[in-house]
This record gives sequence, structure tokens and C-alpha cells, in this order.
Amino acid sequence: MSDRIPAADKKNVSSEARNETYPIQEAGVLDSSGEQGQTKAKIQEKLKKLCACPPQGVLARVITKVATGALIWGLIWSLTGKESLPGGSIFGIVCLYFCSVIGGKIVQLIKIPGLPPLPPFLGMLIAGFLIRNIEYVSKVIVIKVQWGVIFRNVALSIILCLAGLGLDAKALNKLKTVCFRLCMGPCITEACSAAVISHFLMKFPWVWGFMLGFVLGAVSPAVVVLSMLMLQRQGLGVDQGIPTLLIAAASMDDIVAITGFNIFLGMAFSSGSTLHSILHSVVEVVIGAGAGCLLGFFITYFPNKDEKSIAGKRAFFVIGLSAFSLLSCKRFGFPGSGGLCVIVLSFLAGMGWSNEKKAVQDIVTFAWQVSQPFLFGLIGAEISVSSIGLNTVGLCLATMILAVAVGIVATLVISSGFRGKETLFIPLVWISKATVQFRQTISEACMINKLFPPLVT
Repeated sequence: MSDRIPAADKKNVSSEARNETYPIQEAGVLDSSGEQGQTKAKIQEKLKKLCACPPQGVLARVITKVATGALIWGLIWSLTGKESLPGGSIFGIVCLYFCSVIGGKIVQLIKIPGLPPLPPFLGMLIAGFLIRNIEYVSKVIVIKVQWGVIFRNVALSIILCLAGLGLDAKALNKLKTVCFRLCMGPCITEACSAAVISHFLMKFPWVWGFMLGFVLGAVSPAVVVLSMLMLQRQGLGVDQGIPTLLIAAASMDDIVAITGFNIFLGMAFSSGSTLHSILHSVVEVVIGAGAGCLLGFFITYFPNKDEKSIAGKRAFFVIGLSAFSLLSCKRFGFPGSGGLCVIVLSFLAGMGWSNEKKAVQDIVTFAWQVSQPFLFGLIGAEISVSSIGLNTVGLCLATMILAVAVGIVATLVISSGFRGKETLFIPLVWISKATVQFRQTISEACMINKLFPPLVT
């Protein structure tokens, strides 16, 4: 029996196929025309909202946000007057903040193959530097020293608070001997080497050389703490206690540097004896530790754990008390007490909160992200190219490189008990310099301005 289809049957089949195809094609045309109609209707709807009176949708939201910003600025202007206008400190701080945020975002977009992403604070530093050194911009954006000091200290108090909350008591107890060596050894070694180098290279008096040394010897908590908290979240080095060790050692290193700096600052500008300056610094340490213990125990129990929104209330207290401690200690004449007080109170509070600490830590981290542009933007804005000679820059770089090299060797010797990679990693962490150096030099500049107003600008 043949499988071939007769010609007449083929005609019938092809005509049936055509009859079945036409409805499908017609349905497709109808669907596409329906989609086009819906798209046109949506566009017309958006245009109606855009051109509606009163405005609706996106335009209404934009107008609301602009009006909100204008109202806030109007209220501030009505209270402060010229400070909110171009050339005023509030205007300058707001402009610097937003420029620093934009600079940080731009730097984060830069991707270098094979390397980790660039930190946002690099863009914030560059933004502040450009604002200070572009002639027209520097005349419009002006920030008084007092305003800058307040915002910098608030930002610094938040990062020190994060450092205290990030400490692990068990790991710290296990590595307490190494922590003590690491917080004392590199800082003092670097300070002494910088004093000797600056005395013979730049002809500094010994007292001023040691002041410079303790400025250089401090590690930047903003760099170390954030990096170690990131490693802690990723579980890297946690078994060996590396993040806790470095956070604790870096924090105490800063206390040692601030104490040493204050001793020699007092010797340089005080008419009293050297013994008086040393005793005053010891008293500062005792006051800082004592006040930190009292405040830490207080916020462990108040607000009570049964209250609503407990994490937010605890974060408010720990941030508020940290900023209060750092700012008020200077008012009371004990500038070296504030940093130690912040670290102790946040560490004790974190121990008391135990597993509930994580929620508070997240809120404090968010507060740091908000305040970070203030700190690094203001640091960049303090660098004036016009007031620095090339010869001075060369001598300063030589002094810093030699002193840091000696500090690296000291750190390598102290951390030799760890494994190979960890032994190399710790000295690299100790290279970071920024926040404490800036705080110390501003204190020194303010002291010089009081005694010799024309000298420092």
C-alpha cells in the first residue's frame, strides 16, 4: 500500500493549513496592537500626571524634596544669619559634606583588576583637598576652626565607640600580653626614632621632636577598626583572635600616643615643671578609665532590656556618651581622658549586652557611615599647598618614611610569634596614619595660635 497522498488531498490539506494560520496571525496582530495601545495609554497617563495642576507623581515628589531642603535651610538661616550664607561655616560644612559623599561614591566606582575596591575615604580626602586648594571655591566654602573641631571629634568618638564594641573579651584575655607589647612597642619606638631624625635632619628642639614622634606613632583607628570589623564578619583570623588583637592594640596605641603627645605639649607651652606634665597625663589616664567604667556599667542596665526599641535607645546612649566624653574632657582640662573613656565605656557596655550587641553595633556602624565624610573631608580641607614649601615636604617625607620603617621593624619583632602571613600582615596594618595625627596637629596649631596668633593660619 502506497504512503503517497493524492494531489487532490494535498490541495485540501494546504487550504486547511492556510485557514488555520490566518486566525493565529490575526490574533498576533491584535495582541501587538493591544500592547501598543496600553503603552500609549501609560505614556498619556504619565504626561497627564507630569503636566497636571497641581503636580502629581515624580514632579510632586521632586518639588516636595526641594521645598523641604529650602525650608530647612530657611530655618537655619533665620537662626544663624550669615553663617548659612556663602562664606559662613554652616554653608561650608554642608557643601564639604556633600562634596565628600560624592567623592567617596566616585572612588568606589573605580575598579582596578586584581585589587580590592578603593576605600571611599580616599575620595573624601581628595574632595576636601580640592575645596581648600581651588582659589574661588576656597573663598566661598569657609569653615571656622571651632566648627571643624566639633564635627571631627564627634566622628572620631563614633569610630572609637565602634572599636570598643568590636572587642572580644575572651580573645583579648588570651592575647593580653601580645596586645600590651603591640600597643606600646611600635608607638614608642617610632616616636623616639622620629624625634632623633627630626632633631638632626630638621633641627627641631628635642621637645618638639618628641611631639612630632608621638603624632607619627599613632595608628589610624578609622582605617584599622573598619578593616578588622570587616575581617571579623568574614570569619578571617577569628580563631587566632587577630581582629580583636589589632582593634584593641590600635585603640590603646592611640591612647599611648595621645598621652605622650600631651606630656610634651605641656612641656613645650607650660611654665610648670616636667614632673607636673607627667603627673597630669597619668591623672588623665586614671580619669578616663574611671569615667569609662562608670558610664559603661550605667548603659549596660539603662535603658532596661525590657523596653521597646532597645537597640536604638542603647545606640543613642553609647554614641551620645562617647561624643560627650570626648568633647567634655577637653573642656575640663583633661584632653587625653576622652579617647580612653570612650573605648572603656563601649567595651564594658558590649560585654554587658552580650548577644544583643550586634544590633547596637549595626546602628553605630550606620552612624559612622553618615559622619565619615565630615572627618575625612575636613582632614583633606586642612592641607594647603600654597603654605607648604617643596623643601619642607621633602624633609617631612624623609622623616616620616625613616620613622615608619623603624616602627615596622619593631612591629615585626613583636608579632614574630604568629604564622608567616600574620606576622607580615600586622606591620602593614600599623602603617595606617590619618585621624589621630590630624587631631593632634590641630591641638598643637590651636595652642600656637593662642600664644603667637600670626604664626599659624
